[in-house]
Amino acid sequence: MANPSKRRIETDVMKMLMSDYEVSLVNDSMQDFYVRFYGPAETPFAGGVWKIHVELPDQYPFKSPSIGFLNKIFHPNIDELSGSVCLDVINQTWSPMFDMINIFEVFLPQLLRYPNPNDPLNGEAATLLMRHPKEYETKVKEYVQRYATKEAADAATDGIDDEGQDEEMSDIGSISEGE
Repeated sequence: MANPSKRRIETDVMKMLMSDYEVSLVNDSMQDFYVRFYGPAETPFAGGVWKIHVELPDQYPFKSPSIGFLNKIFHPNIDELSGSVCLDVINQTWSPMFDMINIFEVFLPQLLRYPNPNDPLNGEAATLLMRHPKEYETKVKEYVQRYATKEAADAATDGIDDEGQDEEMSDIGSISEGE
């Protein structure tokens, strides 16, 4: 008989697979998958497409999932190089009452809508947001056009298993036009 964590992982991942989100399992594992995530409307992230890597620990839902953006995003609370996310509800205040749908329908859209420059993983983005909000918005939009296209999101997983994460990220930048 499956233990409660395994059942919960299967339930949550099945909810994701049945939702409108595009989910692709890694090696048919319910604990390792990618989700295509779109920037929320009425934000500078609107129109952006990101591939997010999700890893569920064996202790899920009692231990929070690991979430990372694979293609670049310019945001105070997301590390530009690793894609890791600084979000209290995932890192410190996670509760078994939350599920994967909450992360993609509520937590990540809220993070993009309301960045917290006082707890940054990307100091440049935090400083720009606090001192020059219009320039911050412009830079976010540049990143969306350059790194958050459907093609960039698709390319974000190419070669990760064998090459690691950094190599294809530098290739994505060469896609942009006029530079």
